[in-house]
Amino acid sequence: MAYAIHSSRDVIIRTDAWADAVTFYGTVLGLPVTSSSETLMGFETGSFCLYVEKGKDHGPVFDFLVSDVRAEKHRLVAAGCVVLEENAAIPRCYLRDPYGVVFNLGKAPFAN
Repeated sequence: MAYAIHSSRDVIIRTDAWADAVTFYGTVLGLPVTSSSETLMGFETGSFCLYVEKGKDHGPVFDFLVSDVRAEKHRLVAAGCVVLEENAAIPRCYLRDPYGVVFNLGKAPFAN
C-alpha cells in the first residue's frame, strides 16, 4: 500500500528567544516577512519558508502533509516514531522519528 506523504516548503523553529530570533532572521539575514502574528513569524528564504514560533525549543521541524493525520500518526508510531506534541483540533502533531528528526504531520490542503 502506498502512503501519500508530501513535504511542504515550511520549516519551523520554536524558541523562547522569539524576539531575538525574529530580529536575527529579519534584520541580520534580511529575509522578507511573509506572515506575522504575536506568536509566529514567517520568512521567505527562496527555497523554503522559515517560521519562527514562540515556545519551548525542539530544534528545526520539517512539515509533512497527509490526507489522514490520525491514521498516519498511528502508522508512524508503530514504526518507531514518538509523538512530541499533538493538537487534534487543527489537526496536526509533532513527531520525532527513530533517527532524531522532528517533523510536523499536518492535513494536506488537497486531502478530502
